[in-house]
Amino acid sequence: MKTSLSAALTWLLLSLATVLSPAAAAQPQTRLNRLIDLFEHDQPAFGLLSFDYSLDNARSLASSGLDFILIDMEHAPFDVERLRQFLLGMTDKRAILAKGNLQPDVVPLVRIPAASGSDELVAQAKQVLDVGVFGIMFPAISNRAEAELAVRATRYPQLLEAPDYDPPGLRGRNPSNAMWYWGIRDYHARADVWPLDPGGELLAVLFIESPEGVANIEEIISVPGVGGIFIGPSDLSTSMGYTSPAAPAVEEAIQTVLRACLEHDVPCAITTGAGSVQQRIEQGFRFVTVGLDSGLSAGASNALQLGREAAGRN
Repeated sequence: MKTSLSAALTWLLLSLATVLSPAAAAQPQTRLNRLIDLFEHDQPAFGLLSFDYSLDNARSLASSGLDFILIDMEHAPFDVERLRQFLLGMTDKRAILAKGNLQPDVVPLVRIPAASGSDELVAQAKQVLDVGVFGIMFPAISNRAEAELAVRATRYPQLLEAPDYDPPGLRGRNPSNAMWYWGIRDYHARADVWPLDPGGELLAVLFIESPEGVANIEEIISVPGVGGIFIGPSDLSTSMGYTSPAAPAVEEAIQTVLRACLEHDVPCAITTGAGSVQQRIEQGFRFVTVGLDSGLSAGASNALQLGREAAGRN
């Protein structure tokens, strides 16, 4: 009870500070999801895979200079209460006041562990969205039906006459926690998938990690509401029977997915490091991870700098 009360009071103070900020009042419709903001301005984004749920790591990552954090609950425990505390730790009220709006500099996304196409996927998506994350990354998507279920799990049901009714949403409506975290009153209206809803602030990102996913990429990205494709080189190489992502056949599969994304203007992501980030940005990848967590390591910092130089974002 004490933890919940403390969190509620923190969000209340955050919201009051925002309301009292003249700059924030002058920009009520500022894009909240900075990752989408970068996509809309054709700017690549740089992030990190995070397995560390500590408050200290949350504070470090919030001021890291990264654009997004992929909180990996597939390979770390699926613990929604720890996720809630991590999101609280990433909130920098001083930075919000200085910026003059509620857009976080570092966007929190979550990869859930549920198998693609399962009922458990819908339940897990609902839980992490209800604490306020700005998007979900769904592992091992292999076909159109799995892609459609992922998008539906990220959406609320729409009004009957809505032009973007399909695919129909499955998310249950209880936005109180997410509304506090975002600091807005119209959460239900803005919590929809981009780019299907141009004003939506949520991203449904689908991982391609198998030969089936590569073969079906055209039908997967044709599902309305897919906000991005993430290629997992390690899992892809393993599922293809190779020991290393450096195998030529694996790279050919990666390029197949990337070409489809570029043709359909769907942001494409991949893991990188200092030795590959520049090449991947030049190839057309719109968002990339540059390392793992526990703060921004020297290697990840170097990859981030190299990536920004390749993108002209110094």
